Amino acid sequence: MTPEQAWQMILRQCHQPDTTSDRWPSDVPLSDDDHARQLLQLFQPLVNPAFVNREQGMYVVAQMGQSLDGRIATVTGKSRYINGEDGLVHLHRLRAVSDAVLVGSGTASADNPRLTVRMTSGPNPVRVVVDRNRRVPESHHLFTDGTAPTLRLVAKDGHSPSLPDALTGGVQDIPCLTGGNGPIAPREVLAVLERLGLRRIFVEGGGQTVSTFLTAGLVDRLHVLVAPMIIGSGQPAFSLPEIDSLGDALRPKARMVNLGTDMLFDLAFDTGR
Repeated sequence: MTPEQAWQMILRQCHQPDTTSDRWPSDVPLSDDDHARQLLQLFQPLVNPAFVNREQGMYVVAQMGQSLDGRIATVTGKSRYINGEDGLVHLHRLRAVSDAVLVGSGTASADNPRLTVRMTSGPNPVRVVVDRNRRVPESHHLFTDGTAPTLRLVAKDGHSPSLPDALTGGVQDIPCLTGGNGPIAPREVLAVLERLGLRRIFVEGGGQTVSTFLTAGLVDRLHVLVAPMIIGSGQPAFSLPEIDSLGDALRPKARMVNLGTDMLFDLAFDTGR
């Protein structure tokens, strides 16, 4: 099995699980190609219905791209590109197996991302920006390029209509979040996405948004891409509550994978659920 054959099998299992003849076996298929075997091992937990169809019916994957010293951007917010080409291809593959890709307003404003699948094959996910106070410029790609449905989650108000029961395409504002300037409530966000039939959720960034989902205990899988780069100062990857003892640290089941330009830490928080 070649890497491309492995990737196409992953896509079919993710998006056509009831029609494909490629039934995902109980064990990862053997392959003489190390890259193909690596792909199958990495993506099996993300696309296999036995993993995804948990009691609440959702599966949340988060990603962080950082330097060796744990920075995701310089002090001025520059972050393109910390990770190399292999890390970027992996990022686009994560988008391709997700129903929705989610970013916070800070990342959307600073990076002006497209959040589409361009460096691999597969469908574009629904794009979700958590923009409670409408900070992201209307001219950004998410709202103008028309390449994928885009949801902008904004604050509720007294005149807000009820939530839609389905996606309508284009850009759709959904007034569903509790107002204010504090951290978002991840459970509010997931409740809206679940109602819209979006169950595989990819939290792509930024650091504060990923940290908020981690703190709430709502991340099933975390992929941390570490680039062989030392920035020395800048924005930290994670912002989590302080702890008194290392016994209180998060210790997910971990596996390291050499992607080539980057080292991937595949961290499982869903074990034993």
